[in-house]
Amino acid sequence: MSDGTGAPPAQPEPDVGEQPAGDTPVGGPLLSLALAGIMEQVKAHSGAVYLMAADEPVLEMAVMTGLPRAFVAPWERIGLSTPIPVADAARERRLVWVGGEEDMARRYPRVAVVLPYPFALAAVPLATADTVYGAMFVTWPGAHPTVLSDRERDALTAAAERLAIRLERAARQHRAPRPEPDLLATPSAGVAGTLGTVEATRMVGRLPYGLASLDLHGRVCFANAAAAELLDVPVDELLGAQPWASVPWLNDPMYEDRYRAALISQQVTSFVALKPPGDWLSFRLYPSTSGLTVRISRARAVAEMMGAAPRADAAAAPRLVTISQVLSLAGALTEAVGVQDVLQLVADEVAPAVGSQALVILGSRGGRLHVLGHRGYEDPHVVERFDGLPLAERTPGTHVLNTGVPGFFESRQQLERLYPDRHGPVDAFAAWAYLPLIASGRPVGTCVLAYAEPHVFAADERAVLTSLGGLIAQALERALLYDAKNQLAHGLQAALLPHSLIPPSGIEAAARYLPAMHGMEIGGDFYDLVPTRPLAAAVIGDVQGHNVTAAGLMGQIRTGVRAFTTVGQAPEEVMRSTNRLLIDFGSDLFASCLYLRLDPERGRAVMARAGHPPPLLRRPDGRVKVLDLAGGPLLGIDAGATYPTTEVSLAPGSVLALYTDGLVESPGVDIEDTLVDLGELLAESGDQPLDRLADTLVRHSAAAQERVDDVAVLLLRALPDG
Repeated sequence: MSDGTGAPPAQPEPDVGEQPAGDTPVGGPLLSLALAGIMEQVKAHSGAVYLMAADEPVLEMAVMTGLPRAFVAPWERIGLSTPIPVADAARERRLVWVGGEEDMARRYPRVAVVLPYPFALAAVPLATADTVYGAMFVTWPGAHPTVLSDRERDALTAAAERLAIRLERAARQHRAPRPEPDLLATPSAGVAGTLGTVEATRMVGRLPYGLASLDLHGRVCFANAAAAELLDVPVDELLGAQPWASVPWLNDPMYEDRYRAALISQQVTSFVALKPPGDWLSFRLYPSTSGLTVRISRARAVAEMMGAAPRADAAAAPRLVTISQVLSLAGALTEAVGVQDVLQLVADEVAPAVGSQALVILGSRGGRLHVLGHRGYEDPHVVERFDGLPLAERTPGTHVLNTGVPGFFESRQQLERLYPDRHGPVDAFAAWAYLPLIASGRPVGTCVLAYAEPHVFAADERAVLTSLGGLIAQALERALLYDAKNQLAHGLQAALLPHSLIPPSGIEAAARYLPAMHGMEIGGDFYDLVPTRPLAAAVIGDVQGHNVTAAGLMGQIRTGVRAFTTVGQAPEEVMRSTNRLLIDFGSDLFASCLYLRLDPERGRAVMARAGHPPPLLRRPDGRVKVLDLAGGPLLGIDAGATYPTTEVSLAPGSVLALYTDGLVESPGVDIEDTLVDLGELLAESGDQPLDRLADTLVRHSAAAQERVDDVAVLLLRALPDG
């Protein structure tokens, strides 16, 4: 029937709600139709839909269009925490826009390393108010404006919302969508070797330069006689094959990279290649959304410039997919700092990429294996059987580590046949890859990847996993060294600071120390209480720097202050003696310091200051005052410097807050504003128990959260009599 316009009646859109109930796949190409529709609406040239895995925080590619799936092979399965646009869109439930090559390199360097081409990308979540079902991305050629238009934004958002509603409906009916065939342009059957009409074919055949047509997979669909002659390969051998596979001297990743660049950017791309023994050829690639046209000619200018120097045939190179995977995951592993960072990145990035469901990382120390961490094992006892295992024991983990040869076990039967004497509880997995972690020529551990189902490890997958083992080993070696240095630094810092505070009668004390987040996490901030009689003393200071030198000098200053206090020097004399001591050390470092002699019986404190931030005094009525103390220069500058003192009333219930500049100084923030905020917080919270008050001051300090500098806080409260 007709609607009177001559057009056939519109067919109803397939609706998942109309499918029969039951645990069956969604009827019709739901994802493909939705993706194709939005791409047509916003004039994008490629895209993909990801769906959330059923039982893990992983996005899985369900359908791809516009480009071969091989281009995005590193991201077939991605952890939800992976820093790439489609994962960010799903995790943060927002549209993510990347306006071009530079924007991608700045915000998502891992993607830019693998796809360093000019293109724009938008990723949108597939989510309802309650559930995230996945995400979708589309891309445009590099000529797209760097700003996403309102029309494009609205269209993408609306399409994602519609698809999410249909996915929600399918989920309610227990009919989860499944991956669908990718939508790629394919050559028409029966036209290979022709170009339409006979006359058109004759015309192309008379051209003096070569012409070839490639589909989106890079396969040759047509080549004229001139192209075959220039490439020195018969036409029938070119058809259906990729040029870099059928032409030996084009078997180099850089030439396949130019094809990828043309398809992704949709910009004309060219390169020159040497056909042995000395002929340079020019290749110019004209892309469209259905494939590429390649023009081949002699590059005489290049031949003259290069002197037609012969070059050996390029060795067969690994597939770019393999290289892309390794590059992407290498970028992730360079971000790891400590051992737990390595473990988390392997769990979030490597395991999803290779399809593994669980992992264990084992270290080697003292002739035994030690479990450094694991993920995916419900029963920890399964993993604990590795801990403390002698390297002489015959197990897959020890054998791999001792020999440096990876082990791949495609089924439980294969593992038990080769290692019948394994002891301990049996895990629930069905296949394993044991990767030796060798760095700097020495074994540092073993990485065990476990698979829920029997798994055939093809040759190229074994190569990828072996390469990843080397990258994990380098990251683990750096992480072990970092953790060892960090442990040493923390031990040194702990040894130099007082283990406990012993305040005099009538005084309550609490202190906190936080190292800077950069460097070795060790610094020169210090505090101390010296319980001398009849008057005790307190000190806080800051030696510049966040390293072992600063920490060592801090320890010497603290020891000097204690010694000068113990022999009975007055506050100004203690400061002068400490200043001369620091100068006598011959160090180039300076130190700030605040020293006070406490007299709780008389309700007072006498203070001397050397370039240190002013303390805060909270009176018993809750009012807070910044104490403007007289003082002298930083310690270590002037041997003749003097340090005048100031007497401050310390009535019962008063709180003195002493701190280093790491608590109040932050880039771009006025220190006066910070002091006002700190004073208000002390006024509001000053009645808390002193330990809780110390935590409150540190927790609510923006500077302490960023920690570009060390932070030390010493709180003193005068107690009521009795």
